[in-house]
Amino acid sequence: MLSSALVVLVLARFHSPVEQSSKSNNIFSINPRITLKFSSSIFRKIIKMADDFSFGSENETAKSNNNFLPHSNTIFFHCLFRFAAILVYIFGGLFISSFVTIFIAVLLLLSADFWTVKNISGRLLVGLRWWNQVDDDGQSRWIFESRSTRSLEQNPINTKESTIFWFTLFLCPVIWILLFFTAFFSLKLSWLPLVIIAVTLNGANLFGYLRCKFSGTQQISNLANQYFAANMMKRAFSMMPGFGGKQNTQNTGFE
Repeated sequence: MLSSALVVLVLARFHSPVEQSSKSNNIFSINPRITLKFSSSIFRKIIKMADDFSFGSENETAKSNNNFLPHSNTIFFHCLFRFAAILVYIFGGLFISSFVTIFIAVLLLLSADFWTVKNISGRLLVGLRWWNQVDDDGQSRWIFESRSTRSLEQNPINTKESTIFWFTLFLCPVIWILLFFTAFFSLKLSWLPLVIIAVTLNGANLFGYLRCKFSGTQQISNLANQYFAANMMKRAFSMMPGFGGKQNTQNTGFE
């Protein structure tokens, strides 16, 4: 993730002179190094929040919280990264003069959103999770899990939290797709790689959780599962170091 941002910094030397000359029209400029340092501190806090929970313990913790939104902090960060990336992309040029700084800021927000949704908010808000696992023989497997029926009966999913999770999970990919067509038809080609990354990461989480939710039914056909998993997951994780390989899937349940 950070390596992608550093690549952007190097490529910035070849950025269009027309866009560089427009810096004077912006209000102020932010050093990309400050953006990276600030984002790193946020990531450390999020990782610490994830480490505070062992898998499955979130159900017991939710009992002691308020009944309206038991995981209010999780919902806050779940929505924060998703919509902050969109807002910075749309309005960042009004306040930040550097194309590279905006690019890196949005990329870091997208990465934080992908990691948070995949590893935290999914299992806390809707009792689902998916991940990649490398076997002893070196083969990569995609694993999709959902809470067992017994676990759901003992600790039901909060309907308000579930509604927020699924609404934002569907809404943000649609917004990024619209932004893709906007950038394409307005000939802002320098922004297209960033928008494509956003669509891919948001789409990967959407497919992953749909696959978890419907893994025990026939509502998603096996053909569609194989096609989208082979393309969407491979494309999303090829953008992050340390992922890749042959895809297999395993559906399990957890208490």
